[in-house]
Amino acid sequence: MTTALKIDYIEFYSPRLEDSQAFFSKAFGWQFIEYGPDYRDIQGAGTGGGLARSPNNPPLIVLRADDLQAAYDQIAAAGAEITKPIFDFPGGRRFQFREPGGTEMAVWSES
Repeated sequence: MTTALKIDYIEFYSPRLEDSQAFFSKAFGWQFIEYGPDYRDIQGAGTGGGLARSPNNPPLIVLRADDLQAAYDQIAAAGAEITKPIFDFPGGRRFQFREPGGTEMAVWSES
């Protein structure tokens, strides 16, 4: 049985976090909740999102799963390269992978 996954969150990366936050706020009207010096949760963007202080990488699309291990197994079996095995973070657990065309993505679950 296939585990259905939906886009739930998008993370943006910026080495100039404060400048990017100011731009997104002014250009798009987004608001932010600060989680320490290196991460902001985006509010009002139409979907969940975050902004992290990090080298300038492409945005990371994050999918949500009810069963993280089943999603991991399904994605690995489909041919993805697992780039970060399952790990805990303050909101739950997640893993990251690269699909065969090169796009890096992640899957998360609350438990």
